[in-house]
Amino acid sequence: MIFNSLSFLLFFTGFFFLYWFVFNRNLKLQNILLLVGSYIFYAVADWRFLALLVGISVINFILGIGIERSQRYRKILLWAGMVQGIGGLIFFKYFNFFISSFDSLFAGLNLNIDLHLLNILIPVGISFFTFRTLSYLQDIYKGKTKATANWINFFTYVAFFPCILSGPIDKAKIFIPQLEKPRLFDYNLASDGLRQILCGLFKKMVIADNCSMVTNEIFGNYQNLPGSSLLIAAFLYSIQIYADFSGYSDIAIGVSKLLGFKITRNFDYPYFSQNIAEFWRKWHISLTSWLTEYVFSPLNIAFRDWGKVGVSLAIVINFTIVGIWHGANWTYVLFGFIHGCFFIPLIIKDTINKKKKIAKGRPFPSLSELNNVALTCGFVMLTFIIFRSDNISDAFHYYKIMFSGSLFSNPVVLHQDELLISIVFLLLMFIVEWVQREREHALQIDAIKSPLLRLTIYFGMIACVILMSATTANQFIYFKF
Repeated sequence: MIFNSLSFLLFFTGFFFLYWFVFNRNLKLQNILLLVGSYIFYAVADWRFLALLVGISVINFILGIGIERSQRYRKILLWAGMVQGIGGLIFFKYFNFFISSFDSLFAGLNLNIDLHLLNILIPVGISFFTFRTLSYLQDIYKGKTKATANWINFFTYVAFFPCILSGPIDKAKIFIPQLEKPRLFDYNLASDGLRQILCGLFKKMVIADNCSMVTNEIFGNYQNLPGSSLLIAAFLYSIQIYADFSGYSDIAIGVSKLLGFKITRNFDYPYFSQNIAEFWRKWHISLTSWLTEYVFSPLNIAFRDWGKVGVSLAIVINFTIVGIWHGANWTYVLFGFIHGCFFIPLIIKDTINKKKKIAKGRPFPSLSELNNVALTCGFVMLTFIIFRSDNISDAFHYYKIMFSGSLFSNPVVLHQDELLISIVFLLLMFIVEWVQREREHALQIDAIKSPLLRLTIYFGMIACVILMSATTANQFIYFKF
């Protein structure tokens, strides 16, 4: 039951009616409905792991109360929670990866140790709800939040259906207080939520899915295509993953607004960034801020005596973890490692924390700003080739062909219509995002005073979603992470 499906529309329509018209006068019943709806949503995605989700919620609920109330055993309880959360991730997502990596290592040394892989299914959304519970326990331990004694609220925080499959990763201190106070239907918030949902559907169904028709074709047959085709696919994939994931985040945030919740923003127009540090402050914000607080900051303190070398090491470790968080493949590890290394020049020049808004007070960027944006986007595009490839060998083979003499030949692309739609609408998307770069999302067009013009834009986008969507609908990319 994905956001861009008829089944979700039917589910959410019924849920919305019960939420605001039947249970709206009783906060407890409303929260129970929210929990039940979240479990139904998750069970439809994969019912086999619903018991695991409930079990993890029970364990962390008890641990949270124990950490707050016990002075003697609070550190032991915290570590128990960390081992449970990280151990679960390692087992489900990375156990076979480690086994196969060790097997390959020993095979390279001509040692046959005959390690066997386990038939392990990966629970949907485990990376996202695990990070929620880990931050909850650590914030209680550090005194940044209080443990909730209301199990319904905590279980709902872990399983909140708009966010459980692909984020954003909210912290308990932001989300749980919203569960504890009565929610009144806010017309303005709901209207903005609908606009953000439409924006997300447009990015996913019109741009990302059409891009995927081209990128899947080229990445799947790159050995037999010219470098010019590979360059097109590399460019379009960097757009596809942005439109797909930011589109999901827009829908999740919009659905949450319809239910009266304000959750963490996940994207802030990252392709207008002037360096890699700024890019990661604007891309998958909830993940990068999570890792900055719970991984980079402790490492930076531990390495503080090493000066800039220590900061660089902390950054590289942090972004290597960012990479491997995405999945059990050396391509993700290398992707994160390279991104971490590109922070080093900024650290050396002491510009890593400098924040300068692009074209502040001006309609257009300067040539210097434009050059910085082009270099940053070019680097990101090239590294997404590694991210997209099945293995590192394929990635480097892809680079070899792309940068060969065939780079200047005529490209071969079978899905011509999808390519044209992708280019037209991605250009439109970036023009609108540039104009709206000071806004939370691109469809906050309340500055347009004419109701007729606003309605024309809305219905035009709806028509595009209906008429210009790719013939093959794709699941959201980040569902597999």
